[in-house]
Amino acid sequence: MAVFDAAESLTPFRAGPGGRGAGSILFDRTQLRQADPRWFDPGAWGPRAVPVSGSGRGGAWFIDDTSNGPTVLRHYLRGGLVAPLNRDRHLWRGANRARSFVEFRLLRELLRRGLPVPQPIAASYVRDGLTYTAAILMQRLVGVRSLADLAAADPATVPWAETGRLVARFHREGLDHADLNAHNILYDEAGKGWLIDFDRGRMHIPETAWRERNLARLQRSLLKLRGARDEADVRADFARLRAGYDAQWDKGF
Repeated sequence: MAVFDAAESLTPFRAGPGGRGAGSILFDRTQLRQADPRWFDPGAWGPRAVPVSGSGRGGAWFIDDTSNGPTVLRHYLRGGLVAPLNRDRHLWRGANRARSFVEFRLLRELLRRGLPVPQPIAASYVRDGLTYTAAILMQRLVGVRSLADLAAADPATVPWAETGRLVARFHREGLDHADLNAHNILYDEAGKGWLIDFDRGRMHIPETAWRERNLARLQRSLLKLRGARDEADVRADFARLRAGYDAQWDKGF
């Protein structure tokens, strides 16, 4: 989503051994006066950087940042069979396709559309030859619990229909979430729902195929996390979620 945005600002920097790596930081100059490459190094934060437990492949830290408030730092790591050989390097295809920049711009677009997502603070990449590493710093949602945690604690209290309506709102705007699972749907103490983790997500025309893939992935996630619960009970919960989704979808925008 490399569209022109007058509020965007880029700060170039050198990194790595001998300064051979060419990096850039993307941020909103209406929110920040300047950006610092050290923000993306958890070691530079010292004890204020706490690793996030249960963050998939790792590479995420909660940061107690006195300037920007509670934040989350996430490095873009590799998964699958390639991970043991290449943990964090990605093929360079240009700055506008760097994963951190794409997610930063996607989050800003979703916020402009009034959708509940974290506020991005800054995104960076460091290129070295044909590959690059990337990271993003964003607002931390405080006092939230994931749909996975809520379902594990007491499925009867989970707002299943509201979750379906939440997902439908994003789908109506054209958001194809690449990893819609029970860990990436959050609720705060007031009952407000949020979606997180938009790496590889994209905006396009709402249509049936990708919406159904999103929903099927979410159902598989709930089934995988069901623990000792009967599969039929989990499918019944998802049916309530789907009913809320369909009702919201049928309302239109």
